[in-house]
Amino acid sequence: MNIPNALTLFRIALIPVFVLIFYLPWQWASTACSAIFIVAALTDWLDGYLARKWEQSTPFGAFLDPVADKLMVAIALVLLVSALPDDVFKIPVTIAAMVIIGREIVISALREWMAELGKRASVAVSMVGKVKTTLQMIAIIVLLAAGPAMPFFVRPLGNLLLFVAAGLTLWSMVVYLRAASGEFGLGADNK
Repeated sequence: MNIPNALTLFRIALIPVFVLIFYLPWQWASTACSAIFIVAALTDWLDGYLARKWEQSTPFGAFLDPVADKLMVAIALVLLVSALPDDVFKIPVTIAAMVIIGREIVISALREWMAELGKRASVAVSMVGKVKTTLQMIAIIVLLAAGPAMPFFVRPLGNLLLFVAAGLTLWSMVVYLRAASGEFGLGADNK
């Protein structure tokens, strides 16, 4: 056990606290959930930074870190969708959440498969993926903060950011699938 792995485990331990606070009927619950998600996002960055700087990368950490990230994002999106009012944004936000969660499942499976083939590097994180992740995190933070005490424009802004993140999610998935397409027998070099 090292500090980067402990930070990853801490992020996972935050999940039940996050869910509990999300459902509390108090006005500050949305702000607290947003703060917890910010802490989770910061510890995600910090554990990776420390693992590289201190040369403490481990196979356990390499496995657990993306699991922790995907758990937190998927749970946050499911909670946000479950709390949506019946308005014009319900269906598009639900579709955006489904796209983001579905892409994470597809890319996780693709990376696992490529690792088995010894070609994990061909589906390494791209710049589009990094931008998508950053925008997705900001969108979720804004939507979590969009409680009753926030100005009226916060939720539509969060929705817009989530829609853009969903678009980048699809784009990054296409980038990863194209990078691996030769392994599907679909690439130009597979005749």
